[in-house]
Amino acid sequence: MVKTVSERSDVVPVLAEIFREHGFEGASLSIITEKTGLGKGSLYYFFPGGKTEMAQAVLAEIEGWFEKQIYSPLREAADSQTAIRMMCAAVIEYFKSGRRICLVGALALDNVRDRFALQINNYFAAWIAALNKALQKLGHDPEVAAALAEEAIIDIQGALVIARALNNPSVFERAMIRIEKQLTT
Repeated sequence: MVKTVSERSDVVPVLAEIFREHGFEGASLSIITEKTGLGKGSLYYFFPGGKTEMAQAVLAEIEGWFEKQIYSPLREAADSQTAIRMMCAAVIEYFKSGRRICLVGALALDNVRDRFALQINNYFAAWIAALNKALQKLGHDPEVAAALAEEAIIDIQGALVIARALNNPSVFERAMIRIEKQLTT
């Protein structure tokens, strides 16, 4: 049964999964209409800028989720150690223990990267900066905190790729346990 879509925001999560499954270029209009249950006219009503605007809306939703669930708690928490643990738990949940690709990372590797360069850059830079701040609150020297934050995000993204490539979510789960331990001890 197709869900009734009455607002643009109703279709954005569906678009996210379409782009995860097919990539930006592979997500044809026919696939998008089939999976969303919307005709071309409805899609262009919600997204006059076409597929690019659809992807921008998806990236904005991802940014909003990460701001609320990851970045803000890392920047603002009185207890940074708990905030880092919560970040790791949220990341495991968001990426479904490595079964769900990082769409931002996938777009960064795609030939459409330049089209979304600002949003891609902001996603990774904001995550690294928020984690850096939390690590500094734990007492790390700013230079050490910056390196640890960058390495953690690199490790998370790499673990996502390897877990998906091997079809083995435990790779991601083990990596997240290791990352949390490295960041909180």
